Amino acid sequence: MSSHTHHLGIDLGGTCIKAVRVTRAGDRIEDANLPFEDRNREWAGRIRDFVQNSTRAHGPLASIGLSAPGLAATGGGHIAFMPGRLMGLEGLDWTAFLHSPKPVPVLNDAHAALLGEVWQGAARGCRNVFLLTLGTGVGGAALVDGRLLKGHLGRAGHLGHVSLNFEGPLDDVGTPGSLESEIGNKTLRERTGGRFPDTHTLVAAHRKGDADATRIWRRSVRALAVGIASLVNVLDPEVVILAGGIARAGAVLFDPIREDLEKFEWRPGGARVRILPAQLGDLAGAYGSAWNGMQDKL
Repeated sequence: MSSHTHHLGIDLGGTCIKAVRVTRAGDRIEDANLPFEDRNREWAGRIRDFVQNSTRAHGPLASIGLSAPGLAATGGGHIAFMPGRLMGLEGLDWTAFLHSPKPVPVLNDAHAALLGEVWQGAARGCRNVFLLTLGTGVGGAALVDGRLLKGHLGRAGHLGHVSLNFEGPLDDVGTPGSLESEIGNKTLRERTGGRFPDTHTLVAAHRKGDADATRIWRRSVRALAVGIASLVNVLDPEVVILAGGIARAGAVLFDPIREDLEKFEWRPGGARVRILPAQLGDLAGAYGSAWNGMQDKL
């Protein structure tokens, strides 16, 4: 098979880079997980080296797509807004930086993860779906009538910043009582009076029958279920995908969510939304970036 039919997807995270080289049909040729220290634009050099090494090993690429945290520019050529970390990412022209003969389109990381799951994962064939990434914070993305929802500034899909309590504490973007505050790892210490450092520890204690852990976990899951039910009313999806580290809790997360949705979800004609775990794991964003690179949008 000619390497000219290969497409590269790169997903730049906070501490590591995920990359996947695929055919147009989505068959994986190569993948990589490249950790880095967030200093002196080390991540940029790691990405450029990987592209060069992949090209040497497997031949030229038909396209490259990239995703990263932050808001992608309206034209899709770079990340326009990413304060506080990955210094040098804002405004970086990836087409020029990677010496690519074709434009390198850039997406927000959660947007890319959703596109990956729609292309090759849990939401294959769906036209209305939203994704929540449950980890340090709560990210998100939505596909509506087959189109990725981006919005006026690229803000669309920040589903973790919907409010569940208008009197709650403000989150990073100023939303009171947000979904992110109710289930994200970043607030767990304060939500548990310092007892649990992360959700993995909380879930482990819940599994062992710790009554306090069970109470805290069920409250967090109920908040997530209420958030999902609210977003279902806005976006009317066929499928909701849960991704990220917290979603790996498995049945201990999915079973109570489904129980809560029996109470909270509006089900016209008895229709119910499917709640599914992500299938592509840490490579979802890389797959979505690869797919986006094939689209010749720029």
